Amino acid sequence: MSLYPARIERLDRLRAEVRAIEGVGAEGERPCLEFGIAPIDRRLAGGGLALSVLHEMAAAGPGLGDDAAASLFIAALASRLSALDRGATILWALGRRDLFAPALEQAGLPPDRLLYAECGREEDVLAVMEEGLRHGGLAAVVGEVGRAGMTATRRLQLAAEEGKTTALMLRRWRRSGEDPLGLPSAAVTRWRIGCVPSETLPAPGVGRPRWRLALARQRGGEPFEIIMEGPDAEGRLALPAEPQHRPHHTRAAA
Repeated sequence: MSLYPARIERLDRLRAEVRAIEGVGAEGERPCLEFGIAPIDRRLAGGGLALSVLHEMAAAGPGLGDDAAASLFIAALASRLSALDRGATILWALGRRDLFAPALEQAGLPPDRLLYAECGREEDVLAVMEEGLRHGGLAAVVGEVGRAGMTATRRLQLAAEEGKTTALMLRRWRRSGEDPLGLPSAAVTRWRIGCVPSETLPAPGVGRPRWRLALARQRGGEPFEIIMEGPDAEGRLALPAEPQHRPHHTRAAA
């Protein structure tokens, strides 16, 4: 009977070691990037987007609109990570040449803070991401892939922790229609971003974009969905205005 407490103590130590390796429960101790939006930050483990780890984003559907929304969401996060690191450079490993620089700049990510790496294969994208993360001198590393297994994402997670650099992976839809987030991953968070109708304007024009952000999975927390407005010139998202905060003629039209 005297060995029982010792076994319990040893088991507790082993569990603590496993949690430390997996990162479970450590998000509260990690530095994080707050969205500055209470309905998001309070639902994220640690109160914001954990730094120096891997995060994955995917378009809600294969359409160009959702794909552009996912790219701009990553650009907005990268912009704020760069500002957090005194304007440090963002490395973006391209899977294909379809980024629109003026749109990225409107989301807070100007060309002078971007370093593009054009990669011919997804294996090259993953290799460039890993090297960039281990370098340790970048604000964040972005990579575009259609498919990455558990081994590849574990390597990126370890490289992000080693280089103290945040990794943002854009999971692209494939022609087969396979769900980009269908495979298991070592990412700390996995997001889906889709377009929703903008607010009706009192005059003809283009309103601020609106997205449905769906946190499909997060380590140490629950998934959730929320409707957000697209980023401003500083990469900050916003909640849609409540009816009582809108101009009188907009409320009347509604």
